[in-house]
Amino acid sequence: MAQYFEIHPETPQPRLVKQAVQLIQKGGVLAVPTDTSYALVCHLDDKNAVDQVRRIRQMDDKHLLTLLCRDLSELSTYAMVDNRQFRLVKLGSPGAFTFILEATKEVPRRLSHPSRRTIGLRVPDHPVMQALLEELGQPVLATTFIPPGETDALNDPDEIRARFEKQLAGVISAPGCPGQPSTIIDLTGDEPTVVRPGRGDPAKLGL
Repeated sequence: MAQYFEIHPETPQPRLVKQAVQLIQKGGVLAVPTDTSYALVCHLDDKNAVDQVRRIRQMDDKHLLTLLCRDLSELSTYAMVDNRQFRLVKLGSPGAFTFILEATKEVPRRLSHPSRRTIGLRVPDHPVMQALLEELGQPVLATTFIPPGETDALNDPDEIRARFEKQLAGVISAPGCPGQPSTIIDLTGDEPTVVRPGRGDPAKLGL
């Protein structure tokens, strides 16, 4: 049975944020709002939680997962970034961009692309998500909450709870989630490539 948290979108209540983070630390999967759409998040180092995310989404290990980070200072721990890449990531962070980068050894192999050794990274611009990351003290693993067989992300916390409460540890309700996916930019090639257009405008990055 998923716990339901009503958290203020601009001034998140520390007590509720701490309770939500404790669920993540215990291996729970949460549905949380971001500055793009609702996402499924779990602890980076919990294999069972990662497997649960994949079961909920019904996706295989070839589906790229994303690390949501507090800020760019965490970037070099999980991705290998040159000056050109860093400049683009800095232009789009925090914000509605997910960047595909070469993963470092700090990223468990089960989380990166099985053949390319890449990982998606993003710094979300949402007070509730930032509060969760600050309390946890490290990135969370995330994926857009698109139900199996559907094309649009869920964006109503009440609907999420009704449909998935037996598969989730918690659902966070906080207004201000636009309901659009992030723009995915692949930075692993010679030139940046827009893999999926979304809420982030590539023109902001000069693309």
